[in-house]
Amino acid sequence: MEYNQAVLDKVMGILKEEVVPAEGCTEPIAVALLAAKVRQLLGKVPDHLKVFVSGNIIKNVKSVVVPNSGGLAGIEVAAVMGALGGDPDKELLVISSVTPKAMESVRQFLERDLVEVIHEKTNIKLYIRIQAVAGKDTASVEVKHTHTNITQIVKNGKTLLSRACKDTDFNSPLKDREILSIKMIYELAKNINLELVRPLFRQVVALNTRIAKEGLEGRYGVNMGQCIQDNIKTGLYGDDQRNRCALMAAAGSDARMSGCPFPVMTTSGSGNQGMAASLPIIQYCLDKKLSEDELIRGLFISHLSTVHIKTKIGRLSAFCGVICASAGVSGALAYLMGGDERVIGASITNTLGNISGVICDGAKASCAMKIATGVYSAFDAVSLSLNTKTLDFGDGIIGENVEETIRNIGELAQSGMQQTDEVILAIMTKKKK
Repeated sequence: MEYNQAVLDKVMGILKEEVVPAEGCTEPIAVALLAAKVRQLLGKVPDHLKVFVSGNIIKNVKSVVVPNSGGLAGIEVAAVMGALGGDPDKELLVISSVTPKAMESVRQFLERDLVEVIHEKTNIKLYIRIQAVAGKDTASVEVKHTHTNITQIVKNGKTLLSRACKDTDFNSPLKDREILSIKMIYELAKNINLELVRPLFRQVVALNTRIAKEGLEGRYGVNMGQCIQDNIKTGLYGDDQRNRCALMAAAGSDARMSGCPFPVMTTSGSGNQGMAASLPIIQYCLDKKLSEDELIRGLFISHLSTVHIKTKIGRLSAFCGVICASAGVSGALAYLMGGDERVIGASITNTLGNISGVICDGAKASCAMKIATGVYSAFDAVSLSLNTKTLDFGDGIIGENVEETIRNIGELAQSGMQQTDEVILAIMTKKKK
């Protein structure tokens, strides 16, 4: 099947939107970015900050270490780092240049209790608005649905930007995703001119491999990647591709969730998803001595499949995003193992049917464990599909085909897990007695 230039342009646009570099967990980084933009708007350091955030932002910022912070976590930390030392022109690399000296000022600002965090009661899963005061001047910046989708800018009561955005449609700021399907992704992966995507996926390989290696060498979080590696050395785990792929993906998350300042290439707004979608494929191709061309085709399938599945779910939800990436990995592995469109679809279906109930309870050290679990499931799913075994239609959430299963997952995440999200947030914000 051939696709015309218009379709190819849309796909390239989607990749440009979705596979981008970021330093640190994207939710605190989005807070830092808005704070940096507010300071840029004021032209001076704010005297006071008010940070209005949705519940999912609270959930994903609470426990994750902010890069270059010296081990600090939280919305207040991210906001002050952005306001005092951030570079808004760097987008999701906004605090990459914050120095230890700058952190002295950040800590002093935090000690004065000048940041107020307010839980915005909104149905928008990804929502941040920062209001700042500096002398007689005031400013505010707002984002909705995606981490960099600025929808409003106000200074001294005058609206400088007001961008239309459907509050009920989390995909409204994004390019058309309806063109995506597993069939189309498979056909494009086979036929696309690789020079169009080679620079992008070389960057994915370079950045995500670097942070995974750092996670294996340093002390980060629970060091899930190191744990798997150590168990291989002692003989508790086998020295096989499944374990090697899992340890690399987990190690990247270990480092990133614990504040490692190395940037990663994200997918669908998440560095964990970007690493989960790429590192197992990189390691598999390395083990099998596959060519760079084969690696790039595999990464193309994994990342675009992740985007396709995540599009149905939304940027943030109670449904763990790395499960979407694990399904993408299973499809890419099936392709690299010689599977056709049916095997790829079956692999994705098997993965989603197996671990679709994994919840997102915020960004933190245990994300590495969930990534490892997802990689193991991806290998199991491929093994079944290559042996012509697929979970049957009507078995739980499994649809008549892979596309219907993906739609069912979206319905589960958006409607079925709404209360789950609220309960998770209530548990996470419960004060200790």
